[in-house]
Amino acid sequence: MSWLPRTLLYLVFVVILLSGSFPVGESAIGVNWGTISFHRLKPSTVVDLLKDNKIKKVKLFDADPDALTALMGSGIEVMVGIPNEMLAALSSSTDASDLWVRQNVSRYVVKGGADIRYVAVGNEPFLTSYSGQFQSFVVPALLNLQQSLVKANLAGYVKLVVPCNADAYESSLPSQGAFRPELTQIMTQLVSFLNSNGSPFVVNIYPFLSLYGNSDFPQDYAFFEGSTHPVTDGSNVYYNAFDGNFDTLVSALNKLGYGQIPIVIGEVGWPTDGAFGANLSAARFFNQGLINHVLSNKGTPLRPRVPPMDIYLFSLLDEGAKSVLPGNFERHWGIFSFDGQAKYALNLGLGNRLLENAKNVEYLPSRWCVADPSKDLTNVANHMRIACSVADCTTLDYGGSCNGIGAKGNISYAFNSYYQLQMQNAQSCDFDGLGMVTFLDPSVGDCRFLVGVTDHKKSIAFRPPHRRTTIWTSILWWVWFFLML
Repeated sequence: MSWLPRTLLYLVFVVILLSGSFPVGESAIGVNWGTISFHRLKPSTVVDLLKDNKIKKVKLFDADPDALTALMGSGIEVMVGIPNEMLAALSSSTDASDLWVRQNVSRYVVKGGADIRYVAVGNEPFLTSYSGQFQSFVVPALLNLQQSLVKANLAGYVKLVVPCNADAYESSLPSQGAFRPELTQIMTQLVSFLNSNGSPFVVNIYPFLSLYGNSDFPQDYAFFEGSTHPVTDGSNVYYNAFDGNFDTLVSALNKLGYGQIPIVIGEVGWPTDGAFGANLSAARFFNQGLINHVLSNKGTPLRPRVPPMDIYLFSLLDEGAKSVLPGNFERHWGIFSFDGQAKYALNLGLGNRLLENAKNVEYLPSRWCVADPSKDLTNVANHMRIACSVADCTTLDYGGSCNGIGAKGNISYAFNSYYQLQMQNAQSCDFDGLGMVTFLDPSVGDCRFLVGVTDHKKSIAFRPPHRRTTIWTSILWWVWFFLML
């Protein structure tokens, strides 16, 4: 009877293969680690912060060597990223993809190295605002990179994914979800590739943006405590925007024949400043509700008891140098401030009841630059404009936490932000004699006048605004792709 277990295993494999389904375990909570900041913590400090908070998964937006070096030996699973601007080169040359894999994956996936599990090929490359700029490069880049992973004997361990914005699909009701018409063909190719190679579909979902961009959007529908404006879709009722958005994607995938493919939430979160509705209370309410909802394994109406495979909170840290084209809130998504200090109480469900602050942060001296109260500030406007064109003054704007500190307070905040950015250089607090250095913290209520950190390499990267695989699988995919042309 020794043939029975083998036969059963074979039958299970065949059923899974034919159905396109994947076994899904309990959801895991990870974080996005962005580095577009004027004040960057040392990567080793950030990795210690992750470990102290028992965070086992982290998503990067590039393949920063300092971050990956710091992650070596940590046991933290990593998703590295490829910027959209690199897709054209990677799509046109296997030499380019071989080199990228060698430099950014192979060199780190060694004994005691970084545990790279995913490579994100582009970041929201189908975003409507890009007008198709990157669209034609995605699948060819995937194919080249997959071939490079096969050559490096990593294709069975490192998976390729493409994080998509939720604007890739649309519908008035979740059950009617479909990908945008111009994306149907490429999404069919993409999801077929993901399915063939054991990769999940990665999507970024932001209920905050729905609320921010639509004055008629029911506020309670953005959260997880029930809504007085639920969405009824046949026999299914949706009480929160996250589930409705998620199931719209499930329907879109169903229409392509891949309704059971695992889904990972690549970005989801709530900002704490820079707009009305962006505050500490709302951010805690949303993120804690999200975590509790996902870890309950309740799932959604179209995927009962099958929650997202993983979710990556956006974001770990504030990024004070990000573009504010979408809104001033873009610099305030962190569950920790730029210096690794927890903004609010949050239970990640990973063993700690509360967030642990970063340790051994190397701050600049405790001093601030403020407006000299003895000086005539009539002609200060140009100085403020220059300071805020370089430093981050987004909390001063309408809806921000420092909006109510008065005119002199605004001037002092702008002066100090510039002063800290210049590493407290004495001349940077001159402002034609209008500024002065103080050792008394000028912070007021929730408005925090920051003290900088001793920057790590003081560099700012730019990021635009927002399972088994064999060589035969790769070859067959190539044949299929070229037949489709």
